[in-house]
Amino acid sequence: MSERIDGGSPLSACLFGVPGSHLNLGVGALRAATLGGLLTREPAAEVTVFDDGWGQRTGRAYVGGRPVPIGLAGARHSRRYHRPESYLNMRVSAALGGLGNSGIAKIDAADVVLDVSGGDSFSDIYGEHRFRTVSWPKRLTLLRRRPLVFLPQTYGPFKSTRVRAEAVSLVRGAAMAWARDPESYAALGELLGADLDPARHREGVDVAFGLEPREPDEPAHEQLATWFAAVPGPVVGINVSGLMVRAEGAAQFGLAADSGLVAQRLCERLLDESDARIVIVPHVRTPGGTDDDTAASERLHAALSARHGDRVMITPPGLDPHQAKWVIRQTTWFCGMRMHATIAALSSAVPAAILAYSLKARGVFASVGQQRHVADARELGDDDLLDALWRSWTSRAETAAELAERTPVAIRRAGEQMDEIVALARTEHANRSTAGAR
Repeated sequence: MSERIDGGSPLSACLFGVPGSHLNLGVGALRAATLGGLLTREPAAEVTVFDDGWGQRTGRAYVGGRPVPIGLAGARHSRRYHRPESYLNMRVSAALGGLGNSGIAKIDAADVVLDVSGGDSFSDIYGEHRFRTVSWPKRLTLLRRRPLVFLPQTYGPFKSTRVRAEAVSLVRGAAMAWARDPESYAALGELLGADLDPARHREGVDVAFGLEPREPDEPAHEQLATWFAAVPGPVVGINVSGLMVRAEGAAQFGLAADSGLVAQRLCERLLDESDARIVIVPHVRTPGGTDDDTAASERLHAALSARHGDRVMITPPGLDPHQAKWVIRQTTWFCGMRMHATIAALSSAVPAAILAYSLKARGVFASVGQQRHVADARELGDDDLLDALWRSWTSRAETAAELAERTPVAIRRAGEQMDEIVALARTEHANRSTAGAR
């Protein structure tokens, strides 16, 4: 067993709410930034990340650019009820004192259980099934009486009164609950009412503000670095959401604009009216999935490169969240549809705009004073949306000056909130060690 620097037993932690992080770079950014923050402060910590795999395995996190081993454990909705990864199996085991379930054993051993709900899934905006999925780990943690920490995320909105009541119960039971922006904190306050306790219920920033960039591996690094250095002048980053450009996604979120067409029109105008080059950055790669960015990104690249050749490129597959952030921080201005693609820009002090499909965008941009760069595709038609994005592009110098002051503050806050979370875990660890020595 590893030991802490002070000679004691290592702190133990579990992380939930980040399944599919190798496919969705936003979820991956939440996972990577959380692990990096935790392991920087507690290098010997025994960390288990619950994912959508099977069994218990060894994974890795990058801390200071170096790979560090972590544990992985499966946890999922599954009809294979005999499997220990099944939430129902875990629930029965938990009720029986944790008997025979390795996942429950990890929870029982944890000094703290961290849960981020994918950043924005503690809501029924994506349907009740998603909410039920992200609620399971929280329920199990509270059932086993372990300290539950909601990492900075959004709360709601809730259409169902039943779902809302369950959400209130889970948040009330948590040792600590963080909101990732002022609007999310207001929603948390509205959710809890008189039960809001400023000592436990805190306003912070998205943990991805603390994500470290890392150079891509070869040959992707050489390809990207050569393209960035080939020609002087501005580089625009574009992220197109496969979910938003699909008819089903537009209907689901009530979009007034054709976001895919607006993105193409924006790129064509940039290429025609400026000397900018464009790098397209897919952020979700789930081949054949309903929210895959790859096909939409490749269509945009094909449409633009037909006229503009190598002034347009698309990032190679296989980048991890650290590496995607490295790419985004090379840009002069970034326009995204995925929240964490734009957070990668804002946290690198790169001026950014977002084509938004929900309330969450305004709150996160407001955390660094950039809410005016939120173009709401639910409210604006194609022309108005394009105008809003163009204003963001043309005001990039002013925005860069603002972010030079505000981004370091947000990064510092990301570190301070992790300090508080680790302090909670250390206190619990010390209390358990003392109790065990009696």
